[in-house]
Amino acid sequence: MHKISMLGTGLIGRFYTQALHGNRSRDRVELLYSRSAERAREAAASWGVSRWTDDLAKAIEDPDTDVVVVGLPNFLHKEAVLAAARVGKAVLCTKPLATNAQDALEMLEAAERAGVFHGYLEDLVYNPKVLKAAQSVAAGAVGRVLWTRSRETHPGPHSAWFWDPKASGGGAIVDMGCHCIEIGRTFVGKGVRPVEAMCWADTQVHPIEVEDSAIGLVRYESGAIGQFEVSWSFRGGMDLRDEVAGSAGTIWINHWLRTGFEMFTDVGQGGYVAEKAEGDRGWLFPVGDEVAELGYTDMFCRMLDALDAGRQPEETFYDGYVVNAIMDACYRSVRSKRWEPVEPLQWRASARQEPAGPTAAGTAFDAEHLLIKREVMPDGRTKLILKHKSTGRIVERIA
Repeated sequence: MHKISMLGTGLIGRFYTQALHGNRSRDRVELLYSRSAERAREAAASWGVSRWTDDLAKAIEDPDTDVVVVGLPNFLHKEAVLAAARVGKAVLCTKPLATNAQDALEMLEAAERAGVFHGYLEDLVYNPKVLKAAQSVAAGAVGRVLWTRSRETHPGPHSAWFWDPKASGGGAIVDMGCHCIEIGRTFVGKGVRPVEAMCWADTQVHPIEVEDSAIGLVRYESGAIGQFEVSWSFRGGMDLRDEVAGSAGTIWINHWLRTGFEMFTDVGQGGYVAEKAEGDRGWLFPVGDEVAELGYTDMFCRMLDALDAGRQPEETFYDGYVVNAIMDACYRSVRSKRWEPVEPLQWRASARQEPAGPTAAGTAFDAEHLLIKREVMPDGRTKLILKHKSTGRIVERIA
């Protein structure tokens, strides 16, 4: 059983606490922190937490808790993580790890020097569908991963600080691109180094100083491309989708918006529908178990299982650091309008895993040819498109 100091009483703090307290869990949030005493008191009463405080140091240093969970605005992550490391507590931090790669590296190194367990709370890679898809990719079901696409769009964040670059460190890229980038890394393989990034971003709708829309490409050493699409200007709810294209297969995942649960109401559901839903009348797409579908339940279960077993979790501060380095390259690309290298990056490839499957382009058909494509024709015969190994000539054969 772990006793937790939860830092933050916003939407993410609520989801985290719901996940930790769900399914008759033995792990409990024992102490709740907010910068506002009133919010801390109200949230503690609502979430079933016995103690609260508006003193960050007291929350982190509390002698009766052994895990610190950071669910604070982005600009406070570094302060909280460094404080947790100083007192030797296991620390789990929400995404993004930091507002830039340099701060993320300092957080990683502080946790490693202190020898404390550290976990990066990237919930969407723990979504049950992503976990299943990642297992299939790692087993070689799609062959060599060629391209991934991750889309997260919605009408915009719930809290004011997201819209302020001094607090957030950026706009839709920092808020949601971090999700998409790490999902792409999960499919491409954690052992495959990101090389460079190209990104477009703009402020299309909102009167803010940061981007509300962006599209990016991340090129990996294997030749794979990770694509992300993010927007705070999408209307109609939250659209979460992931795709993987490989040399031997394809995966499509639709997480949100069209959830498989559809309901029409002319009078209104009478309350909350789902995260980022824009209303409660007309066609609605509710969610059966929101914290599970967003990955929070499996995330905390697997994180705390790893802590108990004395091993690293799937997502550590190192992963958060790599994501920050990629986002830094994306922001440089927005300004330069060209591919930008992912640097500086302290790359650690030795213990990271890559998906199984063929690594060379083309499959040997016979001693002289590589198979480009096999297809069944309308008359039932099979057409083979082959490349001669020595001459490079492309030929067709009908079997």
